[in-house]
Amino acid sequence: MSIASGRAIPSARWWRIIPAAILVYLFSFMDRTNISFAMAGCMNETLAMTPALSGLIAGIFFIGYVIPQMPAGHLAEHGNAKHFIGITIVFWGGLSILCGLVQNSEQLLVLRFLTGVAEGGVWPAMLVIISHWFPNEERGRANAFFIMNIAIASIITGPLSGWIISHYGWRWVFIGEGALTLVLILVWYPLIANRPETAKWLSAAERDYLITKLAAEQAQLKSTKTVSYRAVLRDLNLWKLVFLYFFYQVGIYGFALWLPTLLKELTKTGMTNVGLLSMCPYIVMIFGLYGFARLSDRSGNRRRYTAIPILGFAACFLASTLLKADIWVSFGFLVACGVFMQSASGVFWTIPPMLFPSEVAGGVRGIINALGNLGGFIGPFAVGWLRMSFNNYDAGIYFLVAMLLAGYLITLTLPAVTAGRRAGPA
Repeated sequence: MSIASGRAIPSARWWRIIPAAILVYLFSFMDRTNISFAMAGCMNETLAMTPALSGLIAGIFFIGYVIPQMPAGHLAEHGNAKHFIGITIVFWGGLSILCGLVQNSEQLLVLRFLTGVAEGGVWPAMLVIISHWFPNEERGRANAFFIMNIAIASIITGPLSGWIISHYGWRWVFIGEGALTLVLILVWYPLIANRPETAKWLSAAERDYLITKLAAEQAQLKSTKTVSYRAVLRDLNLWKLVFLYFFYQVGIYGFALWLPTLLKELTKTGMTNVGLLSMCPYIVMIFGLYGFARLSDRSGNRRRYTAIPILGFAACFLASTLLKADIWVSFGFLVACGVFMQSASGVFWTIPPMLFPSEVAGGVRGIINALGNLGGFIGPFAVGWLRMSFNNYDAGIYFLVAMLLAGYLITLTLPAVTAGRRAGPA
């Protein structure tokens, strides 16, 4: 990248904003999904939970998760996202610790719901911060680097949770990882700033570049777009994005929250080995995230590089089920799922700022994330319910694949602007 004078644009924002965002959401994702290892590590037996109840408790998080989404996105856009996220870190870390102290499934159900409420505003607030620091031609990669926290968290969570359960029991998965979350406050506040205008560590050249570039993007949107939330809610494109993201999240969380159990059933091995095997899809996820984001940034085609990963995820997930008679071939396709599983996310979140101006973009992100993440409830619950109904996991996986295909088809109908070059390659 270079500015008009030919001098290189400083890149301090990449080394301050992205690492802090990754670290915070890394622990958020760990605290959200460690229940999947607890479920496979005797929590179900201790609390007398059926597969359907386990799926309900895993998914109830997302019912709470939807509540703060739109107000959090709007507050982050027009208020102080940094302080908002700092407060939520304390709440969700404390609630995770309490999950390790429950005595029955009812207590766990309530705490998981409240954890969802506590974490619900973090994602839209983070996306707002990223949109304030990275212009459109950088945003796909910035989002992808941020979303790599999911891969990193899963790589860490698998072996760590498996080891903790093997040595100390499932309760310490919640207690230990929740306690680590509280330490994040010491990292978050020193590193992050809401906007380039308020960052004392930013050079004048980088600040001027970002302010000018981002202002030009918003001026272009304002010339053709309304800023009324009432009009936004009548916009068909908003609902396309909501349903696309909903179907996508059904597949993602259905896969992620049942992966340890699927691996345990497939390989007939212990929790330590399940934890190690569960790392593999998330290791290759890092390469998929960066590769698709780079292709999208270089071409400007957001629609294509949202659609391809969703289709690839569905195909590999289906193949892992159809070929499960051969354990390692099936496992190979589960690993291949990782290449595609989150690769659409970084590209997808570049689309709302292309279609909606900043006055409403924060709230739009909240609406999409809130309603879309209801898929995080449907996916785990549907797999658990179908497991009880058909006495195997195949029907649940077929359901998840069908949801992913629906998301792929909706992607193909997005506006032409999401498939065109908006700026030259970075």
